[in-house]
Amino acid sequence: MKKVIYFVFLLCLSLVVSGQENVLETNKWAVEKSINWYAQHDWMTGANFNPSTAINQLEMWQEATFDPETIDSELGYAEGIGFNTMRVYLHSLAYKADADGFKKRMAIYLDIADKHGMKTMFVFFDDVWGKSPKIGEQPEPKTGTHNSGWMQDPGDPAHKNEANFPALETYVKDILKTFANDKRILMWDLYNEPGNSGKENTSMPLLKNIFTWAREVNPSQPLTVGIWHWKFQELNAFQALNSDIITYHNYEDKKHHQHVINLLKSHGRPLICTEYMARAKNSRFSTILPLLKKENVGAINWGLVAGKSNTKYMWGTPIEDGSEPDEWFHEVFRKDGTPYRKDETDLILKLNS
Repeated sequence: MKKVIYFVFLLCLSLVVSGQENVLETNKWAVEKSINWYAQHDWMTGANFNPSTAINQLEMWQEATFDPETIDSELGYAEGIGFNTMRVYLHSLAYKADADGFKKRMAIYLDIADKHGMKTMFVFFDDVWGKSPKIGEQPEPKTGTHNSGWMQDPGDPAHKNEANFPALETYVKDILKTFANDKRILMWDLYNEPGNSGKENTSMPLLKNIFTWAREVNPSQPLTVGIWHWKFQELNAFQALNSDIITYHNYEDKKHHQHVINLLKSHGRPLICTEYMARAKNSRFSTILPLLKKENVGAINWGLVAGKSNTKYMWGTPIEDGSEPDEWFHEVFRKDGTPYRKDETDLILKLNS
């Protein structure tokens, strides 16, 4: 009897796995569809956007600190230099605390972005920075420290605890179903930098699950997860083979960036660079943005307006007195809308014209 029960269990398990593989393959966009979709859009340029008044995703989205006035103002700065795309992080804990309110605030954000001519690429999960996100009041920034309050989603070890997966599935599917046909949303970036913060392949189960959940909803917008670290072969292969549009991160110089573009073109799908521009690493608007336009690769740099995230400071090199770095690492504008470097904003506007 035990053998029969065990056999039935294995059979059911194999059917579940087979079902996941089928939905991943069946609803994935064909190469031709991805190419046609990309051709229908203007060249995509923009930034990863978090308002300057928010230290992290939770402070952006929670009701008490949601700041539509700043969002409106800062997206206006972006519009003024011809940007048309923003990449924006969500957070599952903000949804857990207030699902209906969270979706209403997403809709308000989309109204503001649309007013400024911006399409939005929403990001679900994230393996970067703080491991223990909490609902409620968020920490104050550490003086002169890059992204001192940014939070992972769902966190660590929460990302590998499968008891959390049903609630995460509910969250992902509800958001996707609510906005599945919203033309203001460019695409869904399901998972930022899986494997980061020492997680490596422990992020694979959640990565596979979020692709499965999203394919089951099958929204009208394409799905992607960006390649960011070349040593993660298993993660990279799964991300690339299951993305409708190939996205990637690169903070290196022009020669290295060109090499990455050449490699990723082998997939035959359109490319969007969803993170670049780190001045101290010689990833600059002056060198990288013309390259991306020449190659018809979407260009989404890290950072728009200097603020509580402190990403004008370089990774791992805090300035304890909070003084200006010799050169900003990220960001385009000061809080008042003045460009950090006018030659850069002039170039961005010229290439976007």
